[in-house]
Amino acid sequence: MRAATLIRVAGQSILRNKMRTLLTMLGIIIGVGAVMMTIAVGSGAKKQVQDRINNLGTNLLVITAGAATQSGVSQGAQSFNRLTIDDAKMLQSQSFTLMAVSPVVMTGGQLIGGQGNWRCRIYGVSPDYAVIRDWQMKSGVFITNADVQSARKVVVLGNTVAEALFPGEDPVGQQLQIRSVPCRIIGVLEPKGQTAEGNDQDDVVVAPYTTVQDRLSGRSFLGQILASTSSPSEIEAAQKEIREIMRDAHDLGPNEQDDFTVRNQNDLADTAQETADVMTLLLSAIASISLLVGGIGIMNIMLVSVTERTREIGLRLAIGARSSDVLKQFLVESVVMSLAGGAIGVAVGFGGSAIIGAVTGWRMVISPVTVALALGFAAVVGIFFGFYPARSAAALDPIEALRHE
Repeated sequence: MRAATLIRVAGQSILRNKMRTLLTMLGIIIGVGAVMMTIAVGSGAKKQVQDRINNLGTNLLVITAGAATQSGVSQGAQSFNRLTIDDAKMLQSQSFTLMAVSPVVMTGGQLIGGQGNWRCRIYGVSPDYAVIRDWQMKSGVFITNADVQSARKVVVLGNTVAEALFPGEDPVGQQLQIRSVPCRIIGVLEPKGQTAEGNDQDDVVVAPYTTVQDRLSGRSFLGQILASTSSPSEIEAAQKEIREIMRDAHDLGPNEQDDFTVRNQNDLADTAQETADVMTLLLSAIASISLLVGGIGIMNIMLVSVTERTREIGLRLAIGARSSDVLKQFLVESVVMSLAGGAIGVAVGFGGSAIIGAVTGWRMVISPVTVALALGFAAVVGIFFGFYPARSAAALDPIEALRHE
């Protein structure tokens, strides 16, 4: 029997009992729709996390302080800080793979100016910071080497700070007091939004690191050193090079452990992606239970169909149909029913994802691969659960089948 004939006969058989067919497909519809919505949520979350990590900077490398050890017990990351401006300068002068390097002096303080006061993070950096973080200017200019060398009292505001203190106006050129230090605003950064951890990247003030060290923090050690490469392919080589330069700068012997840590944004991305993948897999496994239930429903209805059509099967076998023809006929009916349910489930998945996205504000991502997998899985369910009823029909004895009432 040709494929077109098989599909046509299967369609006619399915349409004889429309309500029963619809109820049978309901499990597949719900299962495919639920799996698609789950994958859409998971893929959207992964995309959002990746975008936020990319917002951290271009090919970002972060050098932080290492861990101190007392009585053989590690005191935790960044408990022993030996990062200095000289380390940053050595990386900048000796590295062949780094495109930009910036020391980061971190502190916090109360800002007074504009229409009130505001407390936020204050970062002392070099001009390379804007390149590393790929941070554009909304207005004004970023700090320059001349600002760093002269320790000028100039600041660049994050968008959140600018909106809080100077709502509806451009603060460039105005004065701002940080603690007791008066500063001139020279620029406002473009908004970047939240990090993967939910922290507001725009709630920050950036100033020359010399100014922050001398007038605000009073610390000689750095919070971290940021660096970047010209391309992602150089990140691994850059990490090795940074380690060699830093060990030499800190006079560490061959048997001494690093007193610093070098991380890249790919490490952060991998951790976040692994978490999202686990959650997506878990939710998809739960949603797939509906497909299992739908498959069992198809098998039950197909067994009922075999019983109802025993005389028809006997007649087909008696006039020359082979057992394989009967097997194919019932198997195709099962697959067509499952695929029809899968197609409706895909539509439900698209609609449900759109509703969830509109209500929650989550990003929902449905790729063509997801649709193909959903339909493919529906077809597999139809084959798997339809095989037993189809084999039962093909195994009927023609004479006994014709005698069936």
